[in-house]
Amino acid sequence: MAVTGTVFNIQRYSLYDGPGVRTTVFLKGCPARCWWCHNPESQLPPPEIACSQNRCIACDACLLACQNGIKPEASCTLCAACCDACPTGAREIVGREMTVGEVLTSVLRDRMFFEDSGGGVTFSGGEPLSQPEFLKELLVQCKRHEIHSAVDTAGLCSTEQLLAIAPLADLFLFDLKCLDAERHLSGTGIGNRAILGNLERLAGAHDNIWLRIPVVPGFNDSALEMQNMATLAAETPGVRQVWLLPYHAGWAAKPARFGKEEPAPMAQAKAPPRELLENFALLFRAKGLDTRIGGEK
Repeated sequence: MAVTGTVFNIQRYSLYDGPGVRTTVFLKGCPARCWWCHNPESQLPPPEIACSQNRCIACDACLLACQNGIKPEASCTLCAACCDACPTGAREIVGREMTVGEVLTSVLRDRMFFEDSGGGVTFSGGEPLSQPEFLKELLVQCKRHEIHSAVDTAGLCSTEQLLAIAPLADLFLFDLKCLDAERHLSGTGIGNRAILGNLERLAGAHDNIWLRIPVVPGFNDSALEMQNMATLAAETPGVRQVWLLPYHAGWAAKPARFGKEEPAPMAQAKAPPRELLENFALLFRAKGLDTRIGGEK
């Protein structure tokens, strides 16, 4: 039987998800609830109906098309009748079941770009290890077809699952949010003890890790926090690069598409100034770490 998983986006010509030109495959499902999550549509594992209110003309075509004769969000079976009936394309299903073969066929269309640029495919999310068997088989097939593979993970999985895929991936992009345990819990909904343990175990099994640190106002944008993360990065074997990713509020309109309230904490926070990011980068570079700021190559 073919191995399947739930994918919510395949993004071509990605330039910041690893080396070269890449195709990024976004898998659905994530146990964290970071308030600044740029892909809130990735959090729940199954497909979902999304509605862009700015495109909705309140024509009720979706209500008339619903097989249950009720508001589509209630007892939704994801039949997509409401999406098909919408004249403006305001409604869509986010996430679809795909086989490993279907994903690979899509990825292989970009092989010429990988070969010319030293790129490949990146598996992201969500947390791609929320679908461990699907991810593992995707990586096996990438090896078989000699496609460079990267896994963008926050270590939100069991150590056994992480180590099982470690030999199959060429690169790990490891998202590290915060070292302060209490602040990490308040900002993401989960603790960081297991995450840090997974980073340590991965570093013992893999020698090509890029740390990716979102710089989030009011959460981890202090010199002390960045200094502590720089120390950890310098002491972790296998860390080849550090990326500081500036917060931006592009996510803020997304929750409403799924009938969710916008997270309250700091939805109106501003992106950190460039000068601050440069100062943080110096802390990492002072420890001999190749450090980049998001948007650079």
